[in-house]
Order: sequence, then structure tokens, then C-alpha cells
Amino acid sequence: MASENSVTLVGNVTKDPELRYTTGGRGVASFGLAVNRRYQVNGEWQEQVSFFNIVAWGDLGENAAASINKGNRVIVTGRLEQRSYETKEGEKRNVTEVIADELGPSLRWAQVQIERISRDDAATRSGGGGGGGGASRAPDPVYGDEEPF
Repeated sequence: MASENSVTLVGNVTKDPELRYTTGGRGVASFGLAVNRRYQVNGEWQEQVSFFNIVAWGDLGENAAASINKGNRVIVTGRLEQRSYETKEGEKRNVTEVIADELGPSLRWAQVQIERISRDDAATRSGGGGGGGGASRAPDPVYGDEEPF
């Protein structure tokens, strides 16, 4: 099944992922990604940088928060999504984000060690084992309990 709304980006993480939890205990990580493009104009090199907000849900988000740091070069595949919200001052804002389906390190200039996590470990980490997450699991003010669609 091919999506008509898919994007693949390779870039550098601009800030460490911020991991939050919905009221239902589902993890969501968000971070910035800078994508550079170099090209020549009349024999001179030009550089353009585009910045994207990346959002990763569930185990993907928790794994991203545990694995990715500012400055890492990563590959992101996902879909573009636009949402609207209202600021505390009552101003309406629109934002376009990349909702990640897959994340991984770029191996062009780096090496990594992959550590597979069992489903049992993932369920325990995300609170699926029945234990409460306590006060550290504050509700997400924008998304609430579910993905925004």
C-alpha cells in the first residue's frame, strides 16, 4: 500500500528529542531536523538549510528519545501533517510536521551498534505492564490521548 503523502528526509538533529506522554500513557517524542542542500550557481557553491519538526509516536518515539541526540545525522520516513492550534493569548497558529513512520541513523559518516528490544521490554517501558507511570506522565496539551487525525 503506497501512500501519496510520504516524505524521506536525511539531516541533522537540531535538539534532543523531547519525550512526553498522553493521558493514556502513549509516548510521543518531538525534535527538530535540519536538512542541508548544496548547489552551484555560476560556479559558486550555495547552501540552503530547511528546518522540519519531527514527531514520533509510541515505541518509535520512546526509542528515538533513548537513542538520538542533537547533532546526530538521521534518516526519517513519514508523512506530512498540518494541524492548527490556539495559543494561550488566543492567536490561531498552523504548523506542518513530519509524523515519523521510521527513524534510523545515517551511516554515511558514522557507525552504530543496534540493540534489539523485545516486545516485553517495550511494553514494560511504555507502561503496558500495568504499573502506573505516576506524575511523570502529564497529559500532552496539544495531542491529548491520540494521534492528531
